[in-house]
Amino acid sequence: MSPASEAWVNWAGDQRCRPARTLAPRNREELAEVIGAAAAAGQKVSVTGSGHSFTETAMTDQTMLRVEALRGVIDADRGSGLVKVGAGTVLCDLSEELAALGLALENMGDIDAQTLAGAISTGTHGTGAGFGNISARVEGIELVLADGSVRELTAAGDPELLRAARIGIGALGALSAVTLRCFPAFTLRRVDSAHRLVDVLDRFEELAGRNDHFELFNFPYSDRALVLERNRIDEPPAPRGRAAAFLNDRVLENWALEALAVTGRAMPRAIPALARLAGLLASGGTNQDRSDRIFVNRRNVRFTEMEYAVPREHGPAAVRRVIEWVRSNHYPVFFPIEVRVAAGDDAYLSAAHERDTAYVAVHQYRGMEWRPYFEAVESIMDDYEGRPHWGKRHFQTAETLAPRYPRWSAFQQARDEFDPGRVFTNAYAERVLGR
Repeated sequence: MSPASEAWVNWAGDQRCRPARTLAPRNREELAEVIGAAAAAGQKVSVTGSGHSFTETAMTDQTMLRVEALRGVIDADRGSGLVKVGAGTVLCDLSEELAALGLALENMGDIDAQTLAGAISTGTHGTGAGFGNISARVEGIELVLADGSVRELTAAGDPELLRAARIGIGALGALSAVTLRCFPAFTLRRVDSAHRLVDVLDRFEELAGRNDHFELFNFPYSDRALVLERNRIDEPPAPRGRAAAFLNDRVLENWALEALAVTGRAMPRAIPALARLAGLLASGGTNQDRSDRIFVNRRNVRFTEMEYAVPREHGPAAVRRVIEWVRSNHYPVFFPIEVRVAAGDDAYLSAAHERDTAYVAVHQYRGMEWRPYFEAVESIMDDYEGRPHWGKRHFQTAETLAPRYPRWSAFQQARDEFDPGRVFTNAYAERVLGR
């Protein structure tokens, strides 16, 4: 656990910092010890996971903690589905451990390289009108505070504080363990199909309501949309063969996408034609497998991203306006718009707090200008009381965010209780939460 001063860089490669020291505690006791020592020395503390956030949430020039050693299933009750997990566990590893127990997460996003702590702290979600984000199934949290003490929060004993800590953006303390409510392992059938974009948006509520997990992708210059429908079935997994999986996951979704994106970056005027070609290549297919393998996609192509949550009924209108802005401004963006849905939940800083939600995500390929596009998208989402995904780019401040969260003051009270000295803060936290 020797200190180091190497540079830290996120997955996208566009956020970097050089901490004064980086520590990797081997267990909860060491985590508590180094946090208490850093706070006593007047150091700010940042905890980082896998670096899959597109924001500055983990950045610091003081003490950075890596918690990968705090991983694995600590305790599991297959009868109740309650599983206690080290907060540094990477989601793909968690899925394997749960599968060995005959269990699974109820819902997942399409990337599983994040640590559990990072995923729940930023409100990471999947899709499904009847399902909340990952943090909605958190039943308990071990939180190491700035003085080195450990606070154990449970749904039964501390329901209000747990609602604050479930999505804490790293501002309350360091998570050492999380208790999740898991479910019996299940099989999903995924059907991808291409349709006219106008038809998909007109039928948005129907598609969201009839599928367990529904999402759509659209390249802004294409009039086609790829619809992904994932549904639970009472059948065993029947995964694709290696050749078919390689063709779809590697060749089409990564190599072809990268090649088209590189071409678009070199020749921006070709982007509308490239987008239409990509829309034609996204022809669909069927797959049936263990749930986590169906939820997750390979993501090798690097990009930056913004995602906003709006009331579900406004999702189609918001998407139409984003596409209209791209086309009318001839903006050079090749990457697709992604639209997902989620049930409302009760975490104080959840983007889906107390409202059923449509998530609208926009992306830009690495090395290409993104700010004007993202600023325009944010302006559109503001019209629908949009809430940003905490792990993705946005330009909001505490002043603009506070009115959008009915329990904002309750979260701030929890922050004052857990970290009155603001040890767990940085420039990002001060911008979005205040001092």
